[in-house]
Amino acid sequence: MTGWPAAPAVYEIDTWPWLTGLARRYGRPVTLGDVPGEVWDELSDFDAVWLMGVWERSPAGLAVAVADPGLRRDFHAALPGLSATDVVGSPYCVRRYEVDERLGGAPGLAVARSELARGGVRLILDYVPNHVAPDHPIVAGHPEWLVNGGEDDLAREPGAWFAAGGHVLARGRDPYFPPWPDVVQLNAFDPGLRQWTARTLAGIAEQCDGVRCDMAMLVTNEIFARTWGRWAGPAPAEEFWPAIIGEVGSGRDFVFVAEAYWDLEWALQQQGFGFCYDKRLYDRLVHEDADAVRKHLTAGRDYQDKLIRFTENHDEPRAATALPGGRGRAAAVAIATLPGATLWHDGQFEGRRTRLPVFLGRYPDEPVDEDLLAFHHRLARLKVDRGDWQLLECSGWPDNPSYQGVLAWSWRDGGDRRLVAVNFSDGPAQARVPVPWSSPGGRWRLTDLLDGRVFERDGDELSGPGLYVDLPPWNAHVLEARSLVH
Repeated sequence: MTGWPAAPAVYEIDTWPWLTGLARRYGRPVTLGDVPGEVWDELSDFDAVWLMGVWERSPAGLAVAVADPGLRRDFHAALPGLSATDVVGSPYCVRRYEVDERLGGAPGLAVARSELARGGVRLILDYVPNHVAPDHPIVAGHPEWLVNGGEDDLAREPGAWFAAGGHVLARGRDPYFPPWPDVVQLNAFDPGLRQWTARTLAGIAEQCDGVRCDMAMLVTNEIFARTWGRWAGPAPAEEFWPAIIGEVGSGRDFVFVAEAYWDLEWALQQQGFGFCYDKRLYDRLVHEDADAVRKHLTAGRDYQDKLIRFTENHDEPRAATALPGGRGRAAAVAIATLPGATLWHDGQFEGRRTRLPVFLGRYPDEPVDEDLLAFHHRLARLKVDRGDWQLLECSGWPDNPSYQGVLAWSWRDGGDRRLVAVNFSDGPAQARVPVPWSSPGGRWRLTDLLDGRVFERDGDELSGPGLYVDLPPWNAHVLEARSLVH
């Protein structure tokens, strides 16, 4: 494999429960090193697989989790019949950036990467820049790389600080939420920490083809200074990410993916990230209407090409609950056919409804929605998002405003032409969709790649008033267009 595709389709796997499920499927223990080849083959529709949670989990963090009444309630609610062995610890409370031996260790990961590469699939792993587990070696070895406070801080906010090795250390946090009790805050302004981050990421980069950086915006100078103020010290002249990404990525076919919020996607793209979460689009698909989605898509290609679109990941509710029925399918068509990368989540295709806490190592039993599974597999194989993209402005009639619910765009890649129309509303919609690559005369054959239906239309109609579409609620066309030469 050479060169990442411009618009990769990424499949996220929650590694521990996935392996547990495979063990049940095959009636034997399964680690990353002995996953059957047919399972890797099942992932060949995707450009990359993100194996979430392969690093060594913290026993100290696990002890904090199992002692927390709120977390225990969440565990039991998500997994009926929960046992002590089902609680394996948080993948974001990392003790060491070494593959957990219980998952197959570094040799098992190497086999997994090789098996994926055999099918042309790249491997993405995690990195957590903001915090480490309380028993991570640097907590004792390099406390100067952590956010340090004083006894007055500990007395004032005992939930935000703790004493260790003669130091008062901050617990990791997002500035909009209470501190996380199981992790220790790294000091992103410390030059030694920045150097260690680059070395650690370089080691990770030897084992994969890309890295997804958890809450990447937390270590930007502005956010970190606002969160930690006097405890962090003066902000460096340079941002955290550019030098690190430049050093780690130099000479490698390697991509950095940012989990990003708070409208900082563009800033992180400028700092070197190949793709940033498009949380704004997700929120609009879940909560808003076609007009809000359309406005979001007016941004330039230089921005949109570096977004990763999703309708589900391990931090969000399952799409089957947040985007039930037709709305979910319409949203899925949109993210699969827009510019930028696409992120799918293990269990999403099957219609899983339980959002599993990341601390757990086993999924609950849930029925498979076979129709939804077939729909997603058709969608994953489309590979529509190639070439020149154009957002299209639909039109309608004074007495029929339903066209306002139709989202439309086109792709042209050499002689390949695609047109997408999505009725993102709960009522029937009729619209005229402009066809930018059509010309008067001749005829066109339009094949819907979602269901195989074939339509023939006059070039005069397509280049004049536009393609007429009549779509039921939440339905879509993904049309491949071929000129018919007589």
